[in-house]
Amino acid sequence: MRYFFDSYVLDLDRRELRRAADLVAVEPKVFDLLEYLIRNRERVVTRDDLIESIWEGRIVSESALSTRINAARTAIGDSGAEQRLIKTLPRKGIRFVGAVREELSAAAEAAAVEGPKTPFAFASQPSIAVLPFANLSGDPEQDYFADGMVDEIITSLTRVQWLVVTARTSTFAFKGQNIDIRDIARRLNVRYVLEGSVRKAANRVRIIGQLIDADSGAHIWADRIEGKLDDIFDLQDRMTECVVGAIEPKLQHAEIERAKRKRPESMDAYDYYLRALPSSHRPTPDDSAEALRLLESGFSMDQNYPPANVLGAWLYFYRVAATWSASPDQDRIKAVRLARAAIDCGDGYPVVLALGGFLLASMGRDVEKGVSAINRAVEMSPNSAVVLQHAGWTLTFTGDQDRALLYLKAAIRLSPSDPLTYRALTGAAAASVLAGRFEDAATFGEEARRIFAGWGPTFRFLAAAYAQLGETQKATEALTELFRLEPSVTVSHLQSFLPYQNREQAERLWNGLLKAGMPE
Repeated sequence: MRYFFDSYVLDLDRRELRRAADLVAVEPKVFDLLEYLIRNRERVVTRDDLIESIWEGRIVSESALSTRINAARTAIGDSGAEQRLIKTLPRKGIRFVGAVREELSAAAEAAAVEGPKTPFAFASQPSIAVLPFANLSGDPEQDYFADGMVDEIITSLTRVQWLVVTARTSTFAFKGQNIDIRDIARRLNVRYVLEGSVRKAANRVRIIGQLIDADSGAHIWADRIEGKLDDIFDLQDRMTECVVGAIEPKLQHAEIERAKRKRPESMDAYDYYLRALPSSHRPTPDDSAEALRLLESGFSMDQNYPPANVLGAWLYFYRVAATWSASPDQDRIKAVRLARAAIDCGDGYPVVLALGGFLLASMGRDVEKGVSAINRAVEMSPNSAVVLQHAGWTLTFTGDQDRALLYLKAAIRLSPSDPLTYRALTGAAAASVLAGRFEDAATFGEEARRIFAGWGPTFRFLAAAYAQLGETQKATEALTELFRLEPSVTVSHLQSFLPYQNREQAERLWNGLLKAGMPE
């Protein structure tokens, strides 16, 4: 593999750096550093990434690391003052920002056909390459459709905040080549590879996509979509939606596992955030306290990391909502402050905007700004189940229950195996109660309870739905479960952070809870 940039060529097979015809002398670690930065040029590389990948986790001083970075800049005619090719982002890391063209050498192509001979350590961060889809139609005119499909998928995947997506120019270098998938992954340094095919027959098109774990070679997702050629752009959208919905939950799990393995002394604010995530998903007082403890450790290093801010806001919000908080007024203030901070600096994070919008609309009672945030999130990441779930919950406050249900059902469809799907189902139950569709609400609520019976909001809406349906015993049972999870809940307490703007809709919920036996 050769990388061409500026007036330089970095030849990986010969381990040479050349400027025009001249060989540039670089020490091995500096060469490795340049290679790693160029391979991962689509993202910011942290100090820990460099140490883990280039120094294999050995202890490296700040001065030694800075010396190598300066040497890399000098070798390619850059400097710390100019930062034309290697840019430093304060408190984040460094990134190669020069334009790069890739080319497989003849030796590399021959080796690729033979297949990899040695084990390979895959990228430490979740990463994916979307290969050109094969056109099986026998019609060269369909190449444009297959290539357009890949472009759409790459664009959508780049909106997933923790995912490194290989640039189109890199993956299309493999178009039409018969190379082993795992070797392609090794060369592109990615964990996942998406491949697919397009077949046209008469007026119908069949698209097949499969997602491969490059480490094991196992297929972790596959799907087939068929439709009329007239609906070609709709078919592109559906395939993109399926891919993003399938992979996003797996990415977060991979990142959490990575953080668990890191040495405590090497952790930063991002790692504390990742370690807090599993506890935040378990809605109990002890888990909530543990997650907040980890987040506060991260805040001491960086108070302006939007995902950590919004997660802290959620945890403070839920402690108040579930009646666990020993100081609810203070926790309310913290929740709103963190939600605002997350939204103000979270434009690059659709999930942050969506959850922050919900929290600001709910506990902050600023529905207008909350809806504005979730609209931006949906526009940025329309295929994210998490974004659509929070968007649906927020829209229940505005009275637009049809649109809320549209988003919540899409979230359920996009990520049916996500263990947190019960939250989207509960949101659908809430929207259905407010819309007066009590049988639908009971159906959604019971499915949410089947998946996870430890979340209080599920039983709020089940109790109200059964009471409005006249099923007194079921309403009483649901309320008993709610009191077990949220011992001090009352109607007035719920009204303090559920700002429903349509009074008629809200009365369906409040009257249902009063009928079920909840104190006013």
